[in-house]
Amino acid sequence: MTRDDILDAAAQVISKKGFHGASMSDIAAAVNLQKASLYHHVASKQEILLALLDRALGMLTDHIAGIAAQELPADEKLRQMIRAYLSALADNADLTAVLLFEHRSLDKKTHTRHVPQRDKFEGLWRDVLNEGIRTKVFDCKDAGFAVRALMGVMNWTLTWYRPDGEKSIEEVADEYADLLFRGLLKEVNK
Repeated sequence: MTRDDILDAAAQVISKKGFHGASMSDIAAAVNLQKASLYHHVASKQEILLALLDRALGMLTDHIAGIAAQELPADEKLRQMIRAYLSALADNADLTAVLLFEHRSLDKKTHTRHVPQRDKFEGLWRDVLNEGIRTKVFDCKDAGFAVRALMGVMNWTLTWYRPDGEKSIEEVADEYADLLFRGLLKEVNK
């Protein structure tokens, strides 16, 4: 039994039951351990939650950092980042659900340890938007606000998207990018 096995099982349990609904006994049972044996691998449920959040953010950051660093126009980078992010959410639904829906369950001390990694992740998006503003590809008054809006739209996808549904995750990503870039208003001739 490895720590990674425990974290994989914990992501499934917490994703299904929520952080407060999941017990250490539930997590131990998911990996066929006695609860007392689980404490040889992890100190607390808070430690598990932080490890899951760090794992999820690390994975998501890895998925988009390479794209953000490419020599591409900002709109193309952003489109590719949206695709990579949504694909990672869909491919790792249990882990990313814990990140998106359970991060508020961190206690104050643990939350403080989590914030720098979250800020680094959000900074990648903000940097690409700011690059697009500088190069006049984007017309955006507040890149931070735009990032929060985009994250909200994309993160909510996890609640309704089904792999066997009408659209692939790539189609969803492209439609989000089109909506972001073109908006809802029909272009008016001036």
